[in-house]
Amino acid sequence: MRKQYWFIILTYVLMQLSAAVGLPLLYFLGVGRGMAPAEAKLTLTGVWSVIAFPLCLVIVLLILRTVPKTTLRNGSKASVGASIGWAAGGVFLALFAQSIAASIEMNLFGVNPESENTQRIMEIISTLPLMMFVSSVFGPILEEIIFRKIIFGAIYEKTNFFIAALFSSVIFSVVHMDFSHLLIYTAMGFTFAFLYVRTNRIIVPIFAHVAMNTLVVLLQTFRGPIEEYLERLEKLQLIIGGFL
Repeated sequence: MRKQYWFIILTYVLMQLSAAVGLPLLYFLGVGRGMAPAEAKLTLTGVWSVIAFPLCLVIVLLILRTVPKTTLRNGSKASVGASIGWAAGGVFLALFAQSIAASIEMNLFGVNPESENTQRIMEIISTLPLMMFVSSVFGPILEEIIFRKIIFGAIYEKTNFFIAALFSSVIFSVVHMDFSHLLIYTAMGFTFAFLYVRTNRIIVPIFAHVAMNTLVVLLQTFRGPIEEYLERLEKLQLIIGGFL
């Protein structure tokens, strides 16, 4: 693996651990003062994430600029048109893989379908809306660079798709600290790795990941109004059915 990639991984790890220093520093500077403990924790976490993730991404992109452009071992890149098609279709492919994995978790292992990681992020977003950009844009871009371009790519060069996808996807799952849903995150990792190999363009899984996270955040944000609308639609159908 190129030494620049090790610097990128180190940067990402330090960013993930930086909250241990960043949160007390923000509190010392007055962020979260006077709030209830739970609200202060959400605010501090959100503010630090809004600072740390974009900064980490800038550093990672600057380091990437020093790396010669390479492709996966299959060599050829998909055409622009095909890449756009796979990027758009990849969103639905990722959602499909996620739904299959969730069904297995729920029916075979009795796992609650609600994701603690998603709920925690939504709580932070409700406190600090800017956090939406971290979960929907900065986070997915960083994850695809780290887990697909670097970790998956390095292992794939020496082994095969299954081993590389499994190893990188399990690490991807563990980083999310939502151990009851390891299968879901692993399934997503396999999907994004497939998109990367199929097109040889890292931008394709990045787009699919960003779009999927954005869709999930929007659905969670407007969950109440959506459920209310569906209830009204169901009542309207009953009324119309009664007339017919």
